[in-house]
Amino acid sequence: MGDLDKAENYYKRLLNELAVSHSVIPHCHVGLGDVARQKGEYALALMNFDKALKIFLKALPPDDPVIAITYNNIGVVQWNKGEYDLALMNYDKALKIYLKALPPDHPHIADAYNDIGLVQWNKGAYDLALMNYDKALKIKVKALPPDHPDIADTYNNIGAVHENKGEYDLALMNYDKALKIRVKALPPDHPHIAQTYYNIGIVERDKREYDLALMNYDKALKIRVKALASDHPDIATTYNDIGVMQWNKGEYDLALMNYDKALKIYLKALPPDHP
Repeated sequence: MGDLDKAENYYKRLLNELAVSHSVIPHCHVGLGDVARQKGEYALALMNFDKALKIFLKALPPDDPVIAITYNNIGVVQWNKGEYDLALMNYDKALKIYLKALPPDHPHIADAYNDIGLVQWNKGAYDLALMNYDKALKIKVKALPPDHPDIADTYNNIGAVHENKGEYDLALMNYDKALKIRVKALPPDHPHIAQTYYNIGIVERDKREYDLALMNYDKALKIRVKALASDHPDIATTYNDIGVMQWNKGEYDLALMNYDKALKIYLKALPPDHP
């Protein structure tokens, strides 16, 4: 539901109330890690996922899917930090366990293919990314209800690859599929809806439709400012891209103002050598 503060409070309440040896404890750390990741607090997220992993490795068989989920979670944070090779290593560990332990059309396998595709997209390996997204989509369409947000995630990612390849109509088609599902399935201020507006704005920017791009960036920014921590990198990225549009329109003072907002957040939220 995107209500991160409430989620965090419940996980912390459980940690305080349960015995140290209780089997739910590592799952609380997983939950807190996920909350921290979505807030952009990556060091805190990794700390919690690492605590959970240590407990799971000690308590569970080595091919238990719960261990794979934790490797996957660690990989997501590393991907958020731009540490793509480390992310790929953990996604691969997760996928190996999933393929061994789960039915071939299980949604967790789809998630692993999707996350591997994301890293390949970041590294510019677009055809490999599309191949893995297609594997993920086939499983998700088969295993999940038609308006499940996870299906929207994959449409969104496929759209991003087409956008990078300059295939703008295919990109917009997939973003539109993602947006329809997300608006139907999620609360109106959910960050994933903001992400879709932002991505549609990117395509409109590439098509030089600057006013349309600004309109969608503004929709994304309004949701992100409301839903995310004030120093979340996604807010910085939106300010940055609004600045790009203003620069293209010759509105240089406005562009500089938004670039400055973006830089302040990036310097606070990301490692000093982040791209």
